[in-house]
Amino acid sequence: MKNYTIRKYQKTDYVLWNDFISQAKNATFLFHRDFMEYHSDRFEDFSLLVFEDEKLKAVLPGNKKGNKIHSHLGLSYGGLVVKKSIRIKEFTQIFQALLYFLYENGIVALDLKTLPKIYNQTIADEIDYVSFLTQAETYRSDVYLVIDNHEAYKPNRNRKRALTLAEKLNIEVREDANYKEFWDQILTPNLVNRFGVPPVHSLTEIEKLAAVFPENIKLFTAYENSIMKAGAVMFLTETVAHFQYSSGSDDRTDTAALDILFDCIIRKYSDKRYVSFGSASEESGRVLNEGLAYWKESFGARTSVQNFIKIETKKYTELAI
Repeated sequence: MKNYTIRKYQKTDYVLWNDFISQAKNATFLFHRDFMEYHSDRFEDFSLLVFEDEKLKAVLPGNKKGNKIHSHLGLSYGGLVVKKSIRIKEFTQIFQALLYFLYENGIVALDLKTLPKIYNQTIADEIDYVSFLTQAETYRSDVYLVIDNHEAYKPNRNRKRALTLAEKLNIEVREDANYKEFWDQILTPNLVNRFGVPPVHSLTEIEKLAAVFPENIKLFTAYENSIMKAGAVMFLTETVAHFQYSSGSDDRTDTAALDILFDCIIRKYSDKRYVSFGSASEESGRVLNEGLAYWKESFGARTSVQNFIKIETKKYTELAI
């Protein structure tokens, strides 16, 4: 086994960590320490840095729960973060060293919410090979609906009819800072009424994150006669414009405000490689929300998949190449 040094993240690593994330081929702003630590009180951080001699070669955003390491329960995705220069043999050796380190420290498994491939800045499928070699268990697979902007944007007839209605009602779309009204009047009531849960981010948290990451987190809203009818919070990365939250008022069908809001955002971010609508599956991927999937597909979105995998740390022996 090649000699790598692995240690837990410390506050003194803040600049080193963030600089590495900025150069990685499979990272987004969610891995920046300022984003990871907004909810640090809820998770026992177990992020790791991997060094070869004095050179940082990889990082793993992670938290510990029992005798498992998760990458990351507080984030939408995770995984071993590396630079573009990585070679498959080196990636495999680093992953072996990582599993061995965890095994020696009493950790029985590493759970990964794999990074959807649309976020990679170049081809970065090394984790698929490592998963095969270690006989990883795929315990969840979410349908992830995405528009590929290399193809022409083509909403279907139902969406076009809704957009015509919205135009007749003079629905106005704005880039907004009114998170409070959207959170309190539209998003939270809808989520509580439909699913019995509030948004993952509190109003205070999303306002703080938007202030720290103004180029990555933006709110867009739709108004009719100065009354907010719909809103969408976008998470923006180098390759993806992602609908993190979206919701409309009770009369959204009558005004088609959510339709025109989505249409405007999709057109605004046509320079991104992808526009992501997020998941349309439930119960750990085993149930497809057909209505939600159809609505997203009606804008031209197609299916990608986000896998959740578990690798037993004792499988480090399988990576000896």
